[in-house]
Amino acid sequence: MKIYIIGAGAVGKALAVCLQQQGKDVELVRGHVEDGVPEKQKITLQFKDGTEIQEDIQVSTLKDHHQLDGLVVLTNKSFGNETLSKKLEEKAKNSPIVLLQNGLGVEQPFLQKGFAEVYRCVLFVTCQHTAPNTISYKPVAESPIGTISQNTSDLKTVVENLDTPNFRFVEETDIQRIIWKKAIANCVFNSICPLLEVDNGIFHRNEEVMSMAKRVVAECALIANKKGIDLGVYELEDQVLKISRMSDGQFISTLQDINNKRETEIDTLNFEIFRMAQSMNLSSHVQETRLLGELVKWKSELSRN
Repeated sequence: MKIYIIGAGAVGKALAVCLQQQGKDVELVRGHVEDGVPEKQKITLQFKDGTEIQEDIQVSTLKDHHQLDGLVVLTNKSFGNETLSKKLEEKAKNSPIVLLQNGLGVEQPFLQKGFAEVYRCVLFVTCQHTAPNTISYKPVAESPIGTISQNTSDLKTVVENLDTPNFRFVEETDIQRIIWKKAIANCVFNSICPLLEVDNGIFHRNEEVMSMAKRVVAECALIANKKGIDLGVYELEDQVLKISRMSDGQFISTLQDINNKRETEIDTLNFEIFRMAQSMNLSSHVQETRLLGELVKWKSELSRN
């Protein structure tokens, strides 16, 4: 099965290198660029121990493809999903779609358009560009993939096609719980770290900042539980501290986006929590989560003006 990775950022490039190294037929597709010609790009993946792997990856744009017959993996920013779902409606509606994206409800544009197979993945890797085609990459744990669409499902085949020794994937039957757990952590990291302009390790190093994180966690956990997702506050706080220790010295993607004058994904994190709270008449219970989201949005807009 050919694998099309839509989104030529750090995650997309890292996955493409790992797949091609294992002999998979993979192509990197720019999600928001319509001009340019197909080309080979030499992409280097650097591991924490100093080792590297390098592959010549085929890179194209969506306009270069009449049909995407194969496995379509989305590593683009989730704020582009509405537009992307329209572009893929004729090109890949019957192909399995796997979303390797943060946030809540990011799959909705594809479900509303009736895509046959939709899957969500929660990534447990960290990666960032150190040069245009050089990626610093650290796998943390196996990344779970679960079925979202109820029309049809071949989760085992999807996981088998994507799983490699350097980029591990695993089947997950309760993907919604993991999505929520990761999203709540992202509500903390993707709002507080960019506003303070600090690395992810701040939460285990500074008690006052961790206290702010705990308040956000408590607000988000309330909404999760109202949605039927059973998550304990202490479990979520422990996760924040664990991620903070594991990624000490690394900067969250939202801060990188702001510094590079790019749009952020805060709309599918803090603002999505707030929208859910509004629908349940609980908006007054998530005011800190909302305020932090507003500040990130303003900071992002100012950086692009």
